[in-house]
Amino acid sequence: MRTPDCFDRVSLGVFPTPIQRLDNISALLGVNVYIKRDDLTGLGLGGNKVRKLEFLLADARRQGAEVVFTTGGAQSNHAMLTAAAAARLGMRAILILKKRGVTACLGNQLLERLMGTQVIFMDTDDYADIYAEMDRLGAKLGVPCYKIPCGGSNALGTLGYVDCAREIAGQGPRFDHIVCAEGSGGTLAGLALGAKLFLPGTRVYGMMVDTDPFDEITPRLMRGAAELMQADVNIGPGDFELRDMCGPGYAIASEAGNAAVSMMAEREGIFLDPVYTGKAFAGLVAMAREGRFAPHDNVLFVHTGGAGGLFAVMQEN
Repeated sequence: MRTPDCFDRVSLGVFPTPIQRLDNISALLGVNVYIKRDDLTGLGLGGNKVRKLEFLLADARRQGAEVVFTTGGAQSNHAMLTAAAAARLGMRAILILKKRGVTACLGNQLLERLMGTQVIFMDTDDYADIYAEMDRLGAKLGVPCYKIPCGGSNALGTLGYVDCAREIAGQGPRFDHIVCAEGSGGTLAGLALGAKLFLPGTRVYGMMVDTDPFDEITPRLMRGAAELMQADVNIGPGDFELRDMCGPGYAIASEAGNAAVSMMAEREGIFLDPVYTGKAFAGLVAMAREGRFAPHDNVLFVHTGGAGGLFAVMQEN
């Protein structure tokens, strides 16, 4: 089997990120709750996309790319971090974003303006339109370009969270459950595959913050990453569990998510965001209150970042 170390990557983040026990929330929920601080990955405002971008931008550099395209919603954390990573590597980032959500100069839009990033909004709900526009604009630019999918979620990007699972295995304690946001598929797919390889007996849960068919997307990404790694594993629907935490819609704050953001801030002094991590942690809280975890279980919440959105989406609700 090829481990993630066998693949080219660029150094963008500060790893390993710490794991901390949430003493106050553990007491409140009656279970041992820990947090993996991937909001402290060291680039931009931190976040999970840094792990994926180390592999993706190494591939872009190998192909001689001068321009990197990516996409997402108007407040996409992935898009902002792609711009930050490209700036560090001397590449130009062009973001073609859906004209959905907060497009004003708030949150991640402000950060992109500070970096001098070119942002183009498209009034579409179909990413196929956006990828076609990337091809059109890339041909017009006439320089080598590299397209990164929404969320950095393809087989290569998924390796970032396979590697994260291996990192978790070396940090301890042993975790019975791992919970993360599910927004484009790659983080959950990497953690689920990584758990099969490095964390036997650990159950992985994806809290869906969008309405995409993640029951199909996640196994497909797992299989793609396993093929890259030449890992002999059987992948099926039992490798992870999904829970719908989308609420009123993608990029729209929910009552449960906002309550979870407040709980984490008030009790632990850690900030979540209303689009991804707030909704995902709300799912963990609901599971604990439903009795899904035993009192002695160790539950790890992966904080995937998103601070930029806190200063845009939250004030809109």
